[in-house]
Amino acid sequence: MRIVIQRVLSASVDIAGLRKSAIGSGMLILVGICDEDTDEDIEYLCQKIVKLRIFDDADGVMNLSITDLLTSLSPDSLSPSPGILVVSQFTLMASTRKGNRPSYVHASRPDFAIPMYEKFVARLSALFGKPVQTGTFGADMQVALVNDGPVTILLDSQLRDRF
Repeated sequence: MRIVIQRVLSASVDIAGLRKSAIGSGMLILVGICDEDTDEDIEYLCQKIVKLRIFDDADGVMNLSITDLLTSLSPDSLSPSPGILVVSQFTLMASTRKGNRPSYVHASRPDFAIPMYEKFVARLSALFGKPVQTGTFGADMQVALVNDGPVTILLDSQLRDRF
């Protein structure tokens, strides 16, 4: 499983001109799934996402996770709580080793990828402690974001020992 995490000030997904999902500050996560992915990959990535310290503390140092931000909000806070938006993106599994046309042979077919994507979203929601927003698997989506920093992190569960 390969993911791209982007720290955002805002992100949204539109499908056929209609807003499907939107968040304010938080994370936009693009997810690519391959046939070798397992529940262990989902657990590894979801644990990493909620603990990844990519948000600034009071001193402007990236020292806080998204769950730190969520738990630090006071009940009377006027600030919206951080969110996570997850979008499936089979093109993350592209191979560009030969020629100039990407090959997507490593991307899983929907019969495998959809249940894995749904498990990923459910597990991430459980660890995050609130619902995760999503796109629609396989849809032609228009994804908009304002990257904060910019901060963009690539994680690949098959290469976890290399990054």
